Amino acid sequence: MNELIKNLGVIVLLIGVIILTVPALIGGMSNAILFIGLGVILLGYLGHIVINKKVE
Repeated sequence: MNELIKNLGVIVLLIGVIILTVPALIGGMSNAILFIGLGVILLGYLGHIVINKKVE
């Protein structure tokens, strides 16, 4: 369980990448999707830093 918590930020980051990749492949890209993908990626990046500082 501790390993899952340590990798939670990376998992959120990958979800953000999927949010950006799927519309790019099907051709439905809009500014809202780009901002949501960026927000999720930044949240995952910052979450990874914060979680790893707290766990260790």
